[in-house]
Amino acid sequence: MRYFSRPELASELAAQLQGLAVFGDAQNGLFLAAPRRTGKSMFLQYDLRPALEKADVLVIYVDLWSDQRKDPGELIAEGIAHALAENQGVVARTARKARLESVTIAGTLKIDTSRVGSIDGATLPQALQALHKKTGKPIALLIDEAQHALTSESGETAMAALKSARDQMNTPEAIALMLVMSGSDRDKLLRLVNSTSAPFYGSSIHQMPTLGKSYVAHVATLIEQQRSDLRPVDQPALLEAFQLFGYRPQFFHAAIGESLNPLEADNGERFELRVLAAARRRQAQDTAQMKSDYLGLKPLEQAVLARMLSIGSKFRPYDAESLAFYRQHCPGMTVSPQKVQAALESLRDRSPALVWKSARGEYSVQDSTMHEWFKDLSQRDGWPPSEG
Repeated sequence: MRYFSRPELASELAAQLQGLAVFGDAQNGLFLAAPRRTGKSMFLQYDLRPALEKADVLVIYVDLWSDQRKDPGELIAEGIAHALAENQGVVARTARKARLESVTIAGTLKIDTSRVGSIDGATLPQALQALHKKTGKPIALLIDEAQHALTSESGETAMAALKSARDQMNTPEAIALMLVMSGSDRDKLLRLVNSTSAPFYGSSIHQMPTLGKSYVAHVATLIEQQRSDLRPVDQPALLEAFQLFGYRPQFFHAAIGESLNPLEADNGERFELRVLAAARRRQAQDTAQMKSDYLGLKPLEQAVLARMLSIGSKFRPYDAESLAFYRQHCPGMTVSPQKVQAALESLRDRSPALVWKSARGEYSVQDSTMHEWFKDLSQRDGWPPSEG
């Protein structure tokens, strides 16, 4: 399906990043949270990137989930090294053939890409300053799934180095380094900004606007162009279905494709109603899966997960309040920090994992949709879930 662009939003964010907005703090770092598969990565690559490049900004895009076998810090360093290579002419081409083992900047600064970010290699601030000097352009570093950097010491070091680079390169008169950090989990992304030890302490997390009415109208127009017999498309029904799909275009497109498939019997029913029915089935399946996952846990694992869901980023697995919570939910059981640790590791070892852990030993629910499930059940006095 044809990509749905959001140029107005991209232009506005690009202006904020360049310090052109009257108010705002985006020039010190823009942090965007949006659930997975809601179009965040596509927006960064196909809307924000072109908007920044139109303003003559050199853009580097790094997806920290592009290769989960690699350390996040290494992926960030590689992204910067590739940008250096692409702007280095013959030297860069030689370095690329040598798998970017080293790049020499203007004959003086040697970037050892296997050591970028390390104490005895060229630092990330040095590399970014060299790139800025070489190109004469401001740099925008777009890091997708930025929360993944917190899962390794190298990743955390890279984040601290980027904050240092920002402080060194930016002045009140000119913005030389723009940082955009996006994440699919607001709770995890908050850990980059919400404590004095966080690399970007004091910055704000912004919820990225989801696709909505204008996107559904765009889809409806495409359908009407290809199937004039379906005019007018019932846009409110499609919007309701899109919302039930969690604003995720992939699932929405698949349901529309299936409902319009001539090999599928329609029994005279409008395709919009079949899309809406598919959305309700998907929602019910997702809810049933989370319930099944929870009920399949041991009592202490359930208690730990429930505690995590109830207090989010304030979760401390071994403090007195948490231990009291576990004991209340596991009557007759002796609960110790060692048993809690074993429960946490068991939750992490499941496939798929139910719990995420940072390099500093912080824990969070792996799938952010579980928070919505927990919130919905709690509001209806349906927590905890039960069999049946």
